[in-house]
Amino acid sequence: MTTALVRALGDLAHRAAHPAGCGPRPCPPPAVLAERDDGIVVRSGPVVAKAHAADTDTAALSARLRLAAGPGREDVLLAPLPVAPGRHLTELHGRPVTLWPHGDPVDPGDPDAAPWEAAGALLARLHRTEAPAAGLPAMRGPVKAALAVDRMRAARPADPAVEPVLTAWRGLPGWARGAAGSPAGRERHLCHGDLHLGQLVRHPGPHGRWLLIDVDDAGLGDPAWDLARPAAWYAAGLLPPDVWFRFLDAYRAGGGPAVPADGDPWPALDVPARALTVQTAALAWAKSAAEGRTPDEVEQVVIDACARIASLPPELAAEHTS
Repeated sequence: MTTALVRALGDLAHRAAHPAGCGPRPCPPPAVLAERDDGIVVRSGPVVAKAHAADTDTAALSARLRLAAGPGREDVLLAPLPVAPGRHLTELHGRPVTLWPHGDPVDPGDPDAAPWEAAGALLARLHRTEAPAAGLPAMRGPVKAALAVDRMRAARPADPAVEPVLTAWRGLPGWARGAAGSPAGRERHLCHGDLHLGQLVRHPGPHGRWLLIDVDDAGLGDPAWDLARPAAWYAAGLLPPDVWFRFLDAYRAGGGPAVPADGDPWPALDVPARALTVQTAALAWAKSAAEGRTPDEVEQVVIDACARIASLPPELAAEHTS
């Protein structure tokens, strides 16, 4: 099935990229950019075809695609390409499929050039963008954290080594575990839902600006969640302080509503950062089990951060991420 789906995605991207053919030279063969259960991505020239997870809520995805394609968001979100006149969603081999322009991703081999300021500015702009009047689902960040914990439990049943991660998870409020809606007092804004540097590409147009991609988890929610992954990395010691403050300062300079304009940002970031720490540790345990290995050095740092969270007294657990 996967081979047939990859071939079909390549054909779809190829037709969209080269509607009139490639002239006297042969067209370049499609290239597989990602092949995971939750997304298969195939590129043909300037076009990318993506097969979303088989269990995707297509009504929610359609609403998210309308968000990305809507007016007033072209300087924040990469807009999808039509798969047919008036449509941004189709189906191949039982999977929902979308088309996108190909953009240049962040270069993982050059960490000093990582666009942290651009990421902060983009998030501020997204969070300040007026949401559609109706139809947009909730941001899926907390649900994804819960799925990561479930995946860890399935991969390592009854393994005592994962207990600190589960303890840290149980210490989170229900809304951060996807078990309840956001509590009163937490503002709801447009959110990306899964922010990391892999979600930024340079627009393929002449201006080459950075844009956010992958709206599968976008929706209404607490904007602090979009800052939570870099906040968790900073708290765990994986993100240098100067990089964290470059990102945070750019977000604040853009008027981002997730944290106060000055002063301590952690009262707003604490719970989402702890949730992302647990999510990352749970995925580390699950992936290392699937690959028959122990967690690597970076994974172990996040797992150890969960152990520190789990060891905090209840009255302090709500105030610290490490």
